[in-house]
Amino acid sequence: MASNAPTTPVNADEVSTLGQRWYVLSIMMLVYTISIADRYVLSTLLGPISDELNLSDTGAASLGIPLALFYVTMGIPLSWLCDRTNRRNLLAASIAVWSFMTALTGFTRGYIDLLLARIGVGIGEAGGTPACNSIIADYFPANRRSMAMTVFALGAPIGAWLGTDIAGMVSTIHGWRSAFMVLGIPGILLALIIMVTIKEPKRGRLDIVDEEKAPTVMETLKFIWSQKSAVHAMTGAGLSAFWGWGLMWFTPLFLQRTYGMDEGAAGSLLGEIYLVGGIGASLITAYVVARPSYTDPRKISRLLAVVTAAATLPSFLAYYTHDLAIAKFMWWLFIPAIYFYIGPAMALCQNLAAPKMRAMAIAISLLIANLLNLIVAPWIVGSLSDFFAGPAGADADSLRMAQLILAPTGLWAAWHYWRAEKYIIEDQKRACGYV
Repeated sequence: MASNAPTTPVNADEVSTLGQRWYVLSIMMLVYTISIADRYVLSTLLGPISDELNLSDTGAASLGIPLALFYVTMGIPLSWLCDRTNRRNLLAASIAVWSFMTALTGFTRGYIDLLLARIGVGIGEAGGTPACNSIIADYFPANRRSMAMTVFALGAPIGAWLGTDIAGMVSTIHGWRSAFMVLGIPGILLALIIMVTIKEPKRGRLDIVDEEKAPTVMETLKFIWSQKSAVHAMTGAGLSAFWGWGLMWFTPLFLQRTYGMDEGAAGSLLGEIYLVGGIGASLITAYVVARPSYTDPRKISRLLAVVTAAATLPSFLAYYTHDLAIAKFMWWLFIPAIYFYIGPAMALCQNLAAPKMRAMAIAISLLIANLLNLIVAPWIVGSLSDFFAGPAGADADSLRMAQLILAPTGLWAAWHYWRAEKYIIEDQKRACGYV
């Protein structure tokens, strides 16, 4: 377990150049981009896939379960491995596996084939984000990790754009299977680039805690549970994913049913907001948290609470209105908020865990988030939509009602961020040795 040492933090310039740090951060961001794109593509193509396979809304929601289930179950053992072995090699292997399985999805011919391919994607992706987070933490010190993780989080809106706009366009022209093939190939190339150009950094080199060995899973869980701010931050992040990404899972299908769009038009509308609004929100966040005053983690926690609470109202109105112009305006207000939280929330998680438990801490946080947003939220929305529709089958109105029930949960996430602020100073000192 971690113990504070009477020393000062190592200067990042002593172990890497500015160019090296930003190159590694850029590559990690591209990894996250491909990961998010491979998740969003299925949501974008629910319409044509459901039509071909004759699926109800509950059945369509079940397509996301294999990826999510294996993502969360494999996340713990792969993160355990990540905290003890070469993270670079594990990351490259993970990318290669999930990208190959994404491309393979394009060759499936039935429901079971599709589920098996998505299981492969989930297993591969489980080793990606924890390894990226752990590597970034050894290039950027605690007071710069919120900025670094926010840059890393740029991969989310870019990936969402690829998985909606580009995938929707490819599907409209060439069919939905082609979209999976197009998104799978770049990841295999990126895995090769990582193996050739990135070296494994010394673990914990920028912190002043002393750890002789990596803690066990139970030791990590016990430590995190003792960090009240970590519990609130992880719960807030999980609920942000449940609220925001849960709503977006069915939004392409909502647009197709409510406003008569095909998958290309729906993907184009949402892709523009993901790309411009999501990147804009991430860049503004990076600028804000990079300011000297935001080295105080309490301000970051407070910022997360305020923005999440403020974005909850437009998240409701987007599905309440029957006017596409109003709905689009509300999505421009709401969607950037679901990217805004990612970097700061990941940084809080990193700074509230000791160096040799960071991959595991991120895996635990992702387990919570992905259970909620990839399994629970789609199942709730899909089941409610089928329930409201009755024997006639799900339609635009039934899906709208289901989305409206989910929308207010953003306030729940905001409450947890607000509570984390109370304990975060002492908890970060215990994990990193300094604030």
